[in-house]
Amino acid sequence: MIYKFKSKAAGDLIMLAPHGDQILRILGKEPSARGIFDVADMPAAIAAIEQAVAADEAPGPQGDAAAAGDSCESADRVGLRQRAWPLLEMLRRCHAEGAVIVWGV
Repeated sequence: MIYKFKSKAAGDLIMLAPHGDQILRILGKEPSARGIFDVADMPAAIAAIEQAVAADEAPGPQGDAAAAGDSCESADRVGLRQRAWPLLEMLRRCHAEGAVIVWGV
């Protein structure tokens, strides 16, 4: 499955299912073929993504590997920041312009 997020305030955003599912769960939504982000819910969604990115980048198993000098693994890793950035920017733009985001429609 592929998610295609659409809005009148931004270009379409296509995301593979595993990554879209992960981000929807971060936002407190169950992954589904159709859905909507209302403008009123966007500030909370933005904050949730930012918190999840901070948690993903906090020292832990990945941070320990980088500290041990295993730069190859950490350099090749595509983190949540990179995966979530396009949707985060879309949320910010749509919130500023008062436009909803839909998918599966």
